[in-house]
Amino acid sequence: MTPHPVPETGAAVKAADRAHVFHSWSAQELIDPLAVAGAQGSYFWDYDGNRYLDFTSGLVYTNIGYQHPKVVAAIQEQAARMTTFAPAFAVEARSEAARLIAERTPGDLDRIFFTNGGADAVEHAVRMARLHTGRPKVLSAYRSYHGGTQQAVNLTGDPRRWPSDSGTAGVVHFWAPYLYRSRFYAETEEQECARALEHLETTIAFEGPATVAAIVLETIPGTAGIMVPPSGYLAGVRALCDTYGIVFVLDEVMAGFGRTGEWFAADLFDVVPDLMTFAKGVNSGYVPLGGVAISPAVAETFARRPYPGGLTYSGHPLACAAAVATIRAMDEEGVVAHAARLGAEVVGPALRELAGRHPSVGEVRGTGMFWAVELVRDRETREPLVPYNASGEAAAPTAAFAAAAKAHGVWPFVNMNRTHVVPPCNITEPELKEGLAALDAALTAADEYTV
Repeated sequence: MTPHPVPETGAAVKAADRAHVFHSWSAQELIDPLAVAGAQGSYFWDYDGNRYLDFTSGLVYTNIGYQHPKVVAAIQEQAARMTTFAPAFAVEARSEAARLIAERTPGDLDRIFFTNGGADAVEHAVRMARLHTGRPKVLSAYRSYHGGTQQAVNLTGDPRRWPSDSGTAGVVHFWAPYLYRSRFYAETEEQECARALEHLETTIAFEGPATVAAIVLETIPGTAGIMVPPSGYLAGVRALCDTYGIVFVLDEVMAGFGRTGEWFAADLFDVVPDLMTFAKGVNSGYVPLGGVAISPAVAETFARRPYPGGLTYSGHPLACAAAVATIRAMDEEGVVAHAARLGAEVVGPALRELAGRHPSVGEVRGTGMFWAVELVRDRETREPLVPYNASGEAAAPTAAFAAAAKAHGVWPFVNMNRTHVVPPCNITEPELKEGLAALDAALTAADEYTV
């Protein structure tokens, strides 16, 4: 559905936004937000009648697309019954959401602490780990993103951390595996895995194992580049945590709930962490919700000792009702298997074929509906299409690519020198092929900047 153009309404929406809305991660006078009139399924549209296929899933959270009727109906029904209630009580929507999530988490992560989103889920996971171990430090990877709150942004390993990094958050960063841009001079996945694990163990040794509470990793890093870890890496981290009594935290905020073709990316690697954070896809972002899935060992720490943390809206009934409906809809409609099949049979082959024809494509990687296309200026040297953390004129090549994609009806996810292919997990095969064809055309703009 695309409504008739109403540009005057769009102008009013834009004017109010520019007068009063303070946007995240932005220089306020340098942005020009699109006024969105509506969204349905895998598409959204503006007030001028332009429709876009959303290859971003919002911020990689609309795993079942926009306005899914089963989830909208569940929110309406819950609002009619009980719009909100304090978190200290047992509420049906909250209990059922926790049960359904626990059924799908790996291993014995059967206790669910609800938060308002992914960043505060990470905050609470770190707090739980420190209290459980009595240790102060947390290790996390460069090329990562864990959220915008104070602890979560200090865990983050990309430039969004820099303005808020006081150097006193008890966080130590290390290099995780990424063969295409290896920090370990590796030539094979096996070398990259072994050398990354050796580097991590050395970091633990030099920091002092008895001071390290937790290692926090995105199971598959999201905005940092969708670097699927090599076989054996996460199992190796699990083993190091067991050896040194460290809590293993996997951040599945972006990778969870079908995005990778499994309920959780941890299932791809047969690894069970001690704590796992989630948000986004748990209810497709229809009402803000996140949480921490907790192992029995960590939960036991707080069996008779109060956990010193909570949120006013923890397990909000509207959010939990949306989660229940989302999980049930994903089951009924086979969304997880659908994402796995399209990733293996459509996206992967198509992107590899594009890589063979476009000199601006250095590497493609991913799984399910979770893919990255690495854009380069020179395939031989692997020089990025734009410099690290580029902005302004330096970012012109990726800006040209993004503009070309939009002109072909696809809204792309662009971060630094990459575009990510992250459409809704229930996108249809014809829609997906439409979007991939648009990316093919848009890459021609990026090719203009190659050597």
